[in-house]
Amino acid sequence: MVTMKLILVLFVCAAALWCQSVDAMVERHLGDLIKLYQHVHANPELSYGEAQTSALIAEQLRRAGYTVSERVGRYSDSTLQSYGVVAVLRNGDGPRVLVRADIDALPVEEKTGLPYASTRQQRSARGEMLPVMHACGHDVHVTMLIGVGTILAQLRDRWRGTLILVGQPAEERGAGARALLADSLYERFGRPDYILGLHTDAEHPAGTVGVSAGPITASVDMIDVTIRGVGGHGAYPHTTKDPIVMAAEFVMAVQTIVSREIPPREPAVVTVGSICGGTKHNIIPDEVTLQLTVRTYDERIRQQIISAIGAKAYGIARAAAVPLDRMPVVYVRPEEHTPPQQNDTALAQRLESVFVRVFGRQNVYHPEPTMGGEDFAYYRLGGAIPSCFFRIGAVNPALYEKARNTGEQLPSLHSSRFAPDPEPTLRTALRAMCVAVLDLLGGRK
Repeated sequence: MVTMKLILVLFVCAAALWCQSVDAMVERHLGDLIKLYQHVHANPELSYGEAQTSALIAEQLRRAGYTVSERVGRYSDSTLQSYGVVAVLRNGDGPRVLVRADIDALPVEEKTGLPYASTRQQRSARGEMLPVMHACGHDVHVTMLIGVGTILAQLRDRWRGTLILVGQPAEERGAGARALLADSLYERFGRPDYILGLHTDAEHPAGTVGVSAGPITASVDMIDVTIRGVGGHGAYPHTTKDPIVMAAEFVMAVQTIVSREIPPREPAVVTVGSICGGTKHNIIPDEVTLQLTVRTYDERIRQQIISAIGAKAYGIARAAAVPLDRMPVVYVRPEEHTPPQQNDTALAQRLESVFVRVFGRQNVYHPEPTMGGEDFAYYRLGGAIPSCFFRIGAVNPALYEKARNTGEQLPSLHSSRFAPDPEPTLRTALRAMCVAVLDLLGGRK
C-alpha cells in the first residue's frame, strides 16, 4: 500500500512538473506565435494551392530540429500538386504520436474588420479568381502545429518516443488526408500508435477544451444533380420540358427524405447548396444543375438517402414526361467523401482526465456530435489506430457572455465574420496539445 501511494505521489509530481514546463514554454513563445498567427490569417491559401503556408511550416519545424519532408501527398487528379508537410522528431524508444493540423482556407470574403484581416484573392484549381479567408480556424491549427513542435523539441528531456507532425492540405475539399495516405504516409514515416487533432469551436469561449468519446463528426458526401429537360421559348412552354420547374419540385421533394423516410432517431442532413440554370428571361434552358451535401453517421442511412435523391429526381422527370434519353444524372463525388470520426473511447477518456487536471473541470466540456465533416477520420484506418479529435473554444469570453445574455447569434465557422480571440485561443490550444502528447509519450523518470 505504501509503495502504491509513493508511486501515485511521484506520478502526480512528475505530471505537475511537465505541466509547469509547458506553461512556462507557452508563455515564452506566445508573443511570437500570435504574430505568426496574424501573418497566417492575413495570407490564407485555398485548397490545392497552399504553397506559402506549407513552406512556412517546413521552415519553422526544420529550425526547431525536425526532419521535414515537403510536398507529401498524391491526389487522384495527377495534375494537382499536394503541399503536405511531414515533420519527424525521434527521441529514443517509445510510442509514436501523430499530430495533424489542416492548413487550407476558404473562398470567403472576410468582413471581420480586423487590422490583420485577409484581403487576398487567389485563383482556384478551376481557374476562378476568388476571395480567400481563414474562416474555419485553420490559421489557429497551423500556428498550434508550429508552436507545439517548437515547445516539445525544447522539452525533449521530458519525453521519449517519436513525434510526427502533419500539415495537411485540402481538408475543405475532403481530399488531403487521402492524398497523404495514398503517398504511403505510414510506410514512409512510421505508423503511429496514437493520432491527435484539434479544431477551433465557434460556440465556446476561449480557454475551454471539449473532448468526447465516440462519434464526433459526420460522414460527408457532395452530390451533383443535373435535371435535364427540353428547352425552348419562354412564350411557348407547352413545347418544352422545363428543367427549372422540375428543379424547383426536386428541391422541395428532397426536403422530405430526412423528415419522412429516415427514422427520427437517426441524425441526417440533406442540403441543396447551389442551383444554376438558364441564361435569359424568355428562354427555357435544356438543363439545371444542383449541388447537394448529405451528412449522416450510419452507412446504411447514407446509402438510403443517396438512393432516395436519385429516386426523387427520376420520379419528377418521369412525371413531366421527359424523354428517356433526358433522364436526370446524379453523381456522388468520391473524391470529396469523408467518413465519420469516432474518437477512441479509452484515448478520449485518458485525455479528458489530463485536461481536467490542467484546465479545471469547469473548463472542460463534452461537445455534442456535429453534422460537420472532417477528413481527419481517414487517418484512423477505420478504427485500427486510436485517435482523438478535440475542440478548443475560440470565442472572446466577453462576447460569449453577451451573446448568452442577449440571445445574439455568434458568427459560425465558415462565416465571413468568424474571428478567434487569438491570445487565449492559442494559449489553450498549445497547452492542450502539448500536455496530451506528453501524457502519451510519457515523462522520463
